[in-house]
Amino acid sequence: MAFDGIVIANIKKELTDQFIGARISKITQPEPDELMLTLKGADAQKKLLISANPSLPLIYLTAENKKSPMTAPNFCMLLRKHISGGRIQSIEQPDMERILVFQISHLDDMGDMRKKKLIVELMGKHSNIIFCDEEDMILDSIKHISAQVSSKREVLPGRKWFIPTQGEKACPLDVSAETFKAQILSCPTTAAKAIYTSYNGISPLIANEICYRAGVDGDSPTAALHVDSSVSTAQDAEMQSAFSSAIPDAAALDRLADVFCNVMHQVAAGEFSPNMVLDGEKPVEYASLPLTMYADCTEETFPDISSLLSAYYSKKSAYTRIHQKSSDLRHIVTTLLERARKKCSLQEKQLKDTDKMDKYRKYGELLHIYGYEIPPKSSGHEIEDYETGQLIKIPLDKNLTAMENANKYYDRYNKLKRTKDALSVQVEETKDDVKYLESIASALDLAEDESDLAQIREELVQAGYIKKHSFNKKKAKTPAGKPHHYRSSDGFDMYVGRNNLQNDMLTFKIGQGNDWWFHAKGIPGSHVLVKCPDGDMPDRTFEEAGRLAGYYSRGKDSEKVEIDYLQKKNVKKPNKAKPGFVVYYTNYSLTIHPDITGIEKLPD
Repeated sequence: MAFDGIVIANIKKELTDQFIGARISKITQPEPDELMLTLKGADAQKKLLISANPSLPLIYLTAENKKSPMTAPNFCMLLRKHISGGRIQSIEQPDMERILVFQISHLDDMGDMRKKKLIVELMGKHSNIIFCDEEDMILDSIKHISAQVSSKREVLPGRKWFIPTQGEKACPLDVSAETFKAQILSCPTTAAKAIYTSYNGISPLIANEICYRAGVDGDSPTAALHVDSSVSTAQDAEMQSAFSSAIPDAAALDRLADVFCNVMHQVAAGEFSPNMVLDGEKPVEYASLPLTMYADCTEETFPDISSLLSAYYSKKSAYTRIHQKSSDLRHIVTTLLERARKKCSLQEKQLKDTDKMDKYRKYGELLHIYGYEIPPKSSGHEIEDYETGQLIKIPLDKNLTAMENANKYYDRYNKLKRTKDALSVQVEETKDDVKYLESIASALDLAEDESDLAQIREELVQAGYIKKHSFNKKKAKTPAGKPHHYRSSDGFDMYVGRNNLQNDMLTFKIGQGNDWWFHAKGIPGSHVLVKCPDGDMPDRTFEEAGRLAGYYSRGKDSEKVEIDYLQKKNVKKPNKAKPGFVVYYTNYSLTIHPDITGIEKLPD
């Protein structure tokens, strides 16, 4: 996420194009750190959302409305008194800072024209909305910052507003290539960090994008971008050799400067391309410039920055909300999984200890055969193994006879044999529990809405892992979700289960004999079913279904995933098997990269 100076420049251009001269018809303050201005322009009326939330500072146009408190806060009342009905004369962004300054003209109580400034600072935890007169004297702010909070700048009524210092950062819009190169080489850090710490308004995301476009590793040191051609010592030669091996192309710094200047030229000219990068349906990043470094992700473009921000935060909040709502289930599953793994490890260790049972059986047999040779009160005796001919030293209890020692070893053997038989079954059952809980954890990662969580919760109740009364019985029943529905390039319907209950339904109720069934090999994941009544399917559909099976599995982030596939009629469910568990004995395999870009998704 990069709400940086470039995104703000894009917002400034959008607002300038639409709302210079627009009237502020309504002002509300839905949250303590949030304003909503209703702007009436020549062609449109829209709401401008401004948030100084320290974790999510924002400003964009929106069509949505927010409920306001019954009694307006003091800051809101002050704005209504002064600028309600005022007109926006200009919008400025000083030196590419994360600041927008709205110049607003209005009529005072005497009917005279006055000017005020509404200053929006979008600087993370230092974000604020400040109301000033035309001389930059602060009239009020949405957050009051006293000297006890900040020794560098007070934000209080009666104080002078000024831009907080950003160290040695410069405005990037008027930087020449030579100045850029000199600045970058003077920073003893990585190439990307040198860019975003030297210039205003550039985020680490855009700095890495600039490096990527220039073919430079953003994590490489800036010293590696420049090698002096005059090598005077052996040490210099060694350094040059090291730098050359890191970046063989001596023109890297020139390319980096060219890309930087081109990007800044686009920003200065207002040539923006709002876009969002998606990993499947999950939003990853957004920017006002194309993000070419996300080659493996899907790019979605937008006509303007406000629609991008609205879509991005809507998607982001949906994923965040589901993750928060699933936290109780995640905690339960994680705890159960840790216990099952520890239990399995202990059982396997105990099972390994039973390997000595054959030794005890051998001791008992040899003592029965050759016990008459052993003298009384012996604490040990060597006896020749009748199978190998080797001498075996058998420890003995000198208080027992040879036959009593033999019976004692037989007892140990029989006890370990019973233990092994029982543990072998228990280990397999515990391994099945681990696999099942891993599949639940994978389903939680794939959950997209409350219906998915409701089905997973119901599955855990049915499996006996949680009690039904652990959750509110009075809660309204959430409709069961449906499997994801995709269509292959060749027109075949492909379905993806979102949890174990859906996997069972998909495979054994929706699936027909000749349909094709796919699953990631050896790891938790969704069942993928391709409807194919005659069983004849083109290679491209096999590959696309395999990509879906890889993407909706624990191997989603791997470079390659092996996929098993076979016709549904060959997939069986063992008696009393847990949901989602199947067996098959003959299958084909393919190896794919789990990328579902380009596969058409239909409404579920």
